[in-house]
Amino acid sequence: MGFVPLAYEYRGGILENVHYGAISIVDEHGNVIHAAGDAHHMTFLRSAAKPFQAMPAMRRNIDHLYGLSDKETALFAASHRGEAFHIDALTSILEKTGIEESQLHCCATYPLNEDAKAIRHQNHESKRRIFHNCSGKHSGLIAACKQMGWDENTYYKPEHPVQKEIRETLAYFAEVPVSSIPEGIDGCGLPIHALPLDKIGYSFLKLACPDLIEDQEIAAAAERMAKRMNEYPEMIADSHFVCTELLKDSNIAAKGGAKGVYGIGLRKERIGISLKVSDGSEQVWPCIIASILERIGYENQSTIDRLYKLVPNEIVNDGGTPVGERKAVFEWNK
Repeated sequence: MGFVPLAYEYRGGILENVHYGAISIVDEHGNVIHAAGDAHHMTFLRSAAKPFQAMPAMRRNIDHLYGLSDKETALFAASHRGEAFHIDALTSILEKTGIEESQLHCCATYPLNEDAKAIRHQNHESKRRIFHNCSGKHSGLIAACKQMGWDENTYYKPEHPVQKEIRETLAYFAEVPVSSIPEGIDGCGLPIHALPLDKIGYSFLKLACPDLIEDQEIAAAAERMAKRMNEYPEMIADSHFVCTELLKDSNIAAKGGAKGVYGIGLRKERIGISLKVSDGSEQVWPCIIASILERIGYENQSTIDRLYKLVPNEIVNDGGTPVGERKAVFEWNK
């Protein structure tokens, strides 16, 4: 599989956990310039695909058509965690587009944010589809179907035109044949696709630098989506989450997905970064990503500092007492 140790976690001076995985860094031509492990490992994008899954809505100017605010539009690419401001914006999207919550194919659930979940429980509220972290993506796709006259009730099926367009969009960004892209079903019930790790990084580089995209319609859509993500980073995940902290940096386009996959594009440096933590851990993302940025000499130290503050390398117990440490240990093999 080509996985190598990316991060160690120690407790009491004893190695307790080893997080394996792979990292790929590509230049603006898609060439791998740094790697740890297999830079071409086939990886499901999971929610890291959302900026690209939002392209059908962005290409058709769904936000302008229905009078959505830029803040609301950011939810098309979000894995929101159900805070009150997320739900308010989603409610507004449904009202403006005329979409019924029951049309969302994602299942009813409670918010991922623990405080938000507790509030819903305290208020004796039931699970809702709008609370699902993928509900913004689903809303955007249904709105695109409404505009195109496509069946709104089967938008989640692999053979549906909107899903075919998403596959073609991923193939276009990654510069691979559509036929080479494996397909599965994501947690929210939509089709999800896999790409080699280096192609994920290359796709995120194009999201960050749309001048690399020849198709002007797609380039404009990508630029607008990435801009919304940077303008409203708290809409993409949570008040305090890796995606949010990275997107506060206007030089970065970024999105993570379930089971440890992450994609990043750096505008000034014109490089794409992708990684996969093989055990699916998101807890070690900040440690690994901050270390990657340090090793490439990234200039915005405040971004690195925010990552370390989000999940410090010092491990503490439930009472706040230091009990160990985590550190990135990967070495470039290229």
